[in-house]
Amino acid sequence: MIPPYDSDDDSRPAVPGPVGRIRFMDAQRVNLDGFAVENPELGLVALASPYDPKPGLVVEDGVVTEMDGVKAADFDSIDAFIAAHGLDLTVASEAMALSDVAVARMMVDPSVPRSEVVWLCAGMTPAKLARVLALLRPAELVMAMTKLRARRTPSNQAHVTNRLDDPLLLAADAATAAAFGFRELETTVPVLADAPSNAVAVSIGAAVGSPGVLVQCSVEEALELELGLRGFVSYAETVSLYGTEQVFTDGDDTPWSKAFLTSAYASRGIKMRVSSGAGAEVLMGGAERRSMLYLESRCVALARAMGAQGVQNGGIDGASVAGAVPRGVRELMAENVMVMARNLESCSGNDALMSESDVRRTSRTLPIFLAGSDFVCSGFGSIQRYDNMFGPSNWNAEDIDDYLAMQRDWGVDGGLRTADPATVAELRERAAQAVRAVYAWFGLADFTDEQVAAAVDAAGSKDLAGPDTVAVMHAARVIRETGLTMADVVTALQETGFEPEAERLLDMLKVRVGGDCLQTSAILTPEMRVLSLVTDPNDYTGPGTGYEPTPERQAEIDAIRQQRSVEDLRREQAAYASDALRPRGPATQGGDPREVVVGVSPATGRDVWVTLSGLPVVEVLRQLLAGLEEEGCVARIVRFDDTIDLGMIGLSAARLSGSGIGIGLQAKGTALIHRRDLAPLANLELYSIAPVLSADDYRLMGVNAGRHAKGATPEPARNPYTDEAIEARYHTRVVSLVAIERACCRAAGPEELTL
Repeated sequence: MIPPYDSDDDSRPAVPGPVGRIRFMDAQRVNLDGFAVENPELGLVALASPYDPKPGLVVEDGVVTEMDGVKAADFDSIDAFIAAHGLDLTVASEAMALSDVAVARMMVDPSVPRSEVVWLCAGMTPAKLARVLALLRPAELVMAMTKLRARRTPSNQAHVTNRLDDPLLLAADAATAAAFGFRELETTVPVLADAPSNAVAVSIGAAVGSPGVLVQCSVEEALELELGLRGFVSYAETVSLYGTEQVFTDGDDTPWSKAFLTSAYASRGIKMRVSSGAGAEVLMGGAERRSMLYLESRCVALARAMGAQGVQNGGIDGASVAGAVPRGVRELMAENVMVMARNLESCSGNDALMSESDVRRTSRTLPIFLAGSDFVCSGFGSIQRYDNMFGPSNWNAEDIDDYLAMQRDWGVDGGLRTADPATVAELRERAAQAVRAVYAWFGLADFTDEQVAAAVDAAGSKDLAGPDTVAVMHAARVIRETGLTMADVVTALQETGFEPEAERLLDMLKVRVGGDCLQTSAILTPEMRVLSLVTDPNDYTGPGTGYEPTPERQAEIDAIRQQRSVEDLRREQAAYASDALRPRGPATQGGDPREVVVGVSPATGRDVWVTLSGLPVVEVLRQLLAGLEEEGCVARIVRFDDTIDLGMIGLSAARLSGSGIGIGLQAKGTALIHRRDLAPLANLELYSIAPVLSADDYRLMGVNAGRHAKGATPEPARNPYTDEAIEARYHTRVVSLVAIERACCRAAGPEELTL
């Protein structure tokens, strides 16, 4: 029997805590994530549940009488809709007869055309397609996605929101997102009534940043449709589908009501896809013991049956639920491939933050990034995390440079490009001024010069001074109540001197009339050319085929703003040039037993003037000489032009030195103490991590060199410790510095210098 707990009882043995190594591991950010034990009873199972139905299809006289083990009389509304509208019965018999493995192999086999796979999948039931996708391992999912996506050219979508619904900041951020290459921008609101203002501001900002950028305002469905009818948005994607009838009806919806809404958007030329994704049914307690992949297979089949252009899936708001179970991230990617196999546009998730671990969230995106998708992210947070009113994305403004570097690292097109900082500043200014002018034209709001300047410079809404939320609500109410349309906004832009933006927004309205964006996977290029399944079909059939960036696009991917050339480094160094180091004549053998020669590399004081730590080389030399002076030694500086090897420079200095002790110094800051009787690669002390060395470190090396010259054995100077990525940060500069050193190298004798 367990005795009752007594808080004053000290006789109980103390429970030992974890050792330091485990405590250290516990403190890492990955342990902020939730991880669940697989539990089919709750739907906490990714790829396959023992309760998933067995695939099957019975067709009699052209009518589905049984699907996935359920008789027609027992169909729920989802089954009924899919059976009536979602299966191609002309191929169903052949498709269902194939083994799961055979279909899975067709998906990854480059010799099997995409069109054949899509044709067969059109006849597969939800259970059948789910079982096929569950067989694909991660590398095979990458291969299948590369082949099966609809559009040849990858793209990306951004979130543009802020905590205050500030229209000036929304416009500036929309222009910035467009400048970075996003072809769709999605906004939403913390206050529903602000939606019309947000839609107008983001549309104007997008038009400033680039022609042809599609815009959505994700809000309550009736209001979102109204914004579309008025021309304020050009696509929609937040029409939600669920994999169980219970969750569907909890939201007062049916497949028929969603299909009607889908048709309403399409009837006005508005691009339209639906949203679903693993974890939603689990969160609502309605998973019915089915696997996440099977439930999503029902959603995707339903989307096809409804006539939607595509699906935003891959977890979305439930991504962290999928990520909590074994193989959950793999399931998220399988959802995207499933959409592609149904011949729909895939907006591939990677929006809701699924982990606090940078490693996990990168691993979630990387396979899709490498394979390429119609939209790699269905909501890359182009604004800071705290300003994302959808909740933090898997990728945010904090990560844009990382993403651009990843594109460059792998040589792949993830849909983005580097934006010139000066151009970004100009676009933000123009976007804010355009919104200011339009809002003043309609009497919606009067923004001050100070408010515009703050929005242009702001990294986020926390940088804005004195936001007026009431003014935003007033502007939104007037927009809605007076019946303003995008045609009116076009007029206002034209009349206030923003003719290019007026023309761009008018062109977006013309595209809607033409219906070109209703093509599957449609986006618009800055030249207003439609890229879609029709005009830009994916033609991957193995190596040497499919999408490859053009030389111009590859150059755009490669040209991140942080890259530096040797000539860039020469210019930086030239800014610090001085005449402090002057030639004195040929260096001769020393005879003073107190003498220590400081040998320097060929570029020191010629083309290189600053070390990797930022210290001027002249200051480094002064510190070395000061340390030698402390020990009563005599110093001499000698440049060795015939080698850039630090060991040989130090040894050559020691051999010229009267004491037999020398210091070697490369212009980049690496230094050592040498002795005349040692091998070139041996030394007494070495500073090998130049970027972290301080003036005090060099002074200590001078002191120790003096003590060695006097025959003492000092405590060796050690490299300062750092856990920073020194190699990643400085090795490219080292390559350039070595190239400069090599260019200065020549067959000449040692030269004495004065300081």
